[in-house]
Amino acid sequence: MTRPNMHYADLQESYLFRRIAQRTATYEQAHPGVHLYRMGIGDVSLPLCDAVICALHEAVDDQANAKRFHGYMPECGASFLREAIAAHYASRGVSVDADEVFVSSGASDELGDILDLFDAGSSAMVIEPAYPAYVDANIMAGRPIVHVPACEEEGFLPRPSEAARADVLYLCSPNNPTGAVFNKAQLQEWVDFANQCGAVILFDAAYEAYIEDDELPHSIFEVAGARTCAIEICSLSKTAGFTGTRLGYTVIPKELVRCGLSLNGMWVRNRTTKTNGVSYIIQRGAAAVFTPEGQRQVREGIAVYKRNAQVLMRALDEAGIWYCGGRNAPYLWLRCPDGMGSWEFFDSLLHQIQVVGTPGEGFGSCGEGYFRLSTFGDPRDTVEAARRIEDLLA
Repeated sequence: MTRPNMHYADLQESYLFRRIAQRTATYEQAHPGVHLYRMGIGDVSLPLCDAVICALHEAVDDQANAKRFHGYMPECGASFLREAIAAHYASRGVSVDADEVFVSSGASDELGDILDLFDAGSSAMVIEPAYPAYVDANIMAGRPIVHVPACEEEGFLPRPSEAARADVLYLCSPNNPTGAVFNKAQLQEWVDFANQCGAVILFDAAYEAYIEDDELPHSIFEVAGARTCAIEICSLSKTAGFTGTRLGYTVIPKELVRCGLSLNGMWVRNRTTKTNGVSYIIQRGAAAVFTPEGQRQVREGIAVYKRNAQVLMRALDEAGIWYCGGRNAPYLWLRCPDGMGSWEFFDSLLHQIQVVGTPGEGFGSCGEGYFRLSTFGDPRDTVEAARRIEDLLA
């Protein structure tokens, strides 16, 4: 008899956002025609910007022309896109070679696939509350997980310690779900820790475009020593609205070597074996993001979501609710009122004011008693949701 991967039996019954969808669908069935204000899942509401749309159309036309047609793309990414991303790093004072950039179908895919680089017995450290896929991907692989709790008193940004010692260290900044952002000194501590113990940091920078404070780093490679201990995984999903278009990129420095093996070279071998690359059309659309006009248009979209954040922050301030995030991140992480549990608060918002958020418990036990609101919703819906939240909680 074929034996399945029994580690799947160790997973929770269903993924967090599937549970939210099920509860929401049940409510909608009982209340046909009701309008829900969706501040839960981190999906964008604005369309792709004009620069991207024009590039996508041109790329489609290329595929209809025998002289400009493209079949299989380079598995690690087209040179035009890898070079554009490297130039984007350079514009922020970070030196990255084009062949250190790997184009992917999205950060979520890459965060799971990248585990191929590490021995099956390697341990993974996850700071909780955390994006659930960090934990689930390692459970599926049967890896030991070191859970490091983060708390309100330290701004949900714990410092490295012996309790955090593991082979792979997940760091996310700006953080999903808390919106907390590591400053350069805090990241330096983690980089020094990783180099000292030989660990590799998986740095999830999916939300770096939302950082507005100049002193906060957008990339871990702004920190001294990171090139010998870190892999950075980025996404255009929230930066440029690619949630339905799917494109991300990963930076693996050539200096990152373990046991005599280059992780950059290993990843080249992995990608050329396991993928056929991202489509030409999507890569052309992505390259448009890194043009001057693309950057201008993308920042306009981000500004809409940041205004949504300000609307929600004002409502929580008026209601006297503690929260973090919002300023440098597209999420607000709030303390549930009156000692409510996070799923209890979810049901309260859904049934009383038709607002859908994300229960903190879904991000790990440290998230119990907290709640996440996303700023990616329609601006008009966000204004109404904020008004309802303020009225309910005040």
